[in-house]
Amino acid sequence: MPATLAVTGWGVLSPLGAGADEFSRALAAGRSALADVSGMFDEPLPQDKACAIVDFDVREHLGRKRTASLDRSTAFAVTASGMALADAGLVVDDDNRDEVGVVLGTTLGSLRATAEFDRETLVNERPYMVEPLLFPNAVMNCAASRCAIWYQLRGVNCTVPAGELSAVSVLRYGRTLISRGHAGTLLLGATEEFGAHRAWGDHHTRAGDPTRAPLGEAAVVLVTEDARAARAAGRPMDAEILSVESGHCDGDGAGLARALAERIRAALGAAGVTSDQVAVASTGEGGTTRLDTAEQAALREVFGPGGPERLRVKESAGDCGGAAGMVQIAAVLARHRAGSRHDDEVSLVTSVSPDGAVGAVVLRGWSRRGSNGGR
Repeated sequence: MPATLAVTGWGVLSPLGAGADEFSRALAAGRSALADVSGMFDEPLPQDKACAIVDFDVREHLGRKRTASLDRSTAFAVTASGMALADAGLVVDDDNRDEVGVVLGTTLGSLRATAEFDRETLVNERPYMVEPLLFPNAVMNCAASRCAIWYQLRGVNCTVPAGELSAVSVLRYGRTLISRGHAGTLLLGATEEFGAHRAWGDHHTRAGDPTRAPLGEAAVVLVTEDARAARAAGRPMDAEILSVESGHCDGDGAGLARALAERIRAALGAAGVTSDQVAVASTGEGGTTRLDTAEQAALREVFGPGGPERLRVKESAGDCGGAAGMVQIAAVLARHRAGSRHDDEVSLVTSVSPDGAVGAVVLRGWSRRGSNGGR
């Protein structure tokens, strides 16, 4: 049987706040992350509003040393990883660093860094004198690698480029690694940056959906381990990841809804909970008609016309692409961080991607003074 993952700490960097506590307060207050981004870049943008960290300065979070070469997506991931380690109270030293690894989800890594490196190979004089220091940022595993280097983590290191399904894919892979003894503790997360290249790509591919959520950016990292080990050691948990399911549909909207409903039922069954025990569903709804309709139909099929309370975090944080699913999970964790009245609550996280991938995660959470042991 796959391990049940314990979340013993988490970090988030988003326009809603830096760190779990600030993010949780912003969500509880109903704050919007929408900001004026017209002055962020030298290039023109198709929209002047996005959910971006307009004033982000990596030196404020990580200092001056070794940060000049970090692309935006990598800087987000390294920052969120440090926050997660601190939130969990996990001290990495020579006794445990070989057992601590990193698995990060993304869409394409840093699209800006990749595009700029590729452009250099086209516009420079022969023999294409491209700056070699730019190359590490142009590969998708840059963020995960730099996280490991920064915090001297010598365990498993992996990047999962699964777009909207990154959170589901990362959790599945991380659970397998821990179950099979390949890691003791894993930083599981995802990162996505906002930039001109992504903004124009979104504009050309999704302009037909005027109600779509504005683009966002974020990095979320969870510190995870086997729940049995956490309990045996007396380490309190923010949440247990009870089950993770994913699938794919090549059909129309109705087929996509059926595929997601099937995965939700499978996740509930694997978690050992019934549909009436689910208190909240953190969905990927973001104003894209085809995907939202499928997601809503799947939830109606499983839960009926009422169903659990809905968390639509894209309304506040924007569409964070490859980090969207992890932001949805962070929204559930923030609900528990805000107080103990939701202790022992079961939540569902759902994801649907434009290419037909679907996923569902079931988790149970507690506050920092909750029934799983407190802090």
